[in-house]
Amino acid sequence: MNRPTAVGRWMHDTLERIGLTKAGMYRGGRPNRVAALLNRGWAIAGSAGLGPNRLVTLEVRGRRSGHLISFPLMVADYQGERYVAAMLGEGTNWVSNVRAAGGEAVLRHGRREAVRLEEVDPHARAPILQRYLQVAPGARPHIPVDRRAPLVEFERIAAQYPVFRVRADSLQPNDRASPTRAR
Repeated sequence: MNRPTAVGRWMHDTLERIGLTKAGMYRGGRPNRVAALLNRGWAIAGSAGLGPNRLVTLEVRGRRSGHLISFPLMVADYQGERYVAAMLGEGTNWVSNVRAAGGEAVLRHGRREAVRLEEVDPHARAPILQRYLQVAPGARPHIPVDRRAPLVEFERIAAQYPVFRVRADSLQPNDRASPTRAR
């Protein structure tokens, strides 16, 4: 078992005080300046198709501003379907924006894919969240269950973490107001 040394504990505590640990960068469910900068960098990388195929950039209209919002996410595969999850839970801005947009969004990873994000019932989220933690290491500090925990542990927290099934949007951009155009 790896035990933190006194220096390691001091370093972690110091980084946490200035908001540079993963959990510290998202205090109150919102990114601090460092996290916002890192998110922007990952969104650019995901859009360009850099990094793992699971790294995508979500584009959705802001529910208040109407501006296009871009945010990096990891896609989890489960039983032949693709899913995205909110590692910060219910109060996450992108979740509110997706709900306000009726699930209409774009995922980018080198190419644009118009999608419909369908919210998964909380009772069905546990195995998806378990898979999500297996493939999204950056989410692990934010979800209070170990990725190797039994499914029952995920069932206890599933209602707190929104999960969306990714569906290809069958409508063409000219058939409706696309999330990539101003409304």
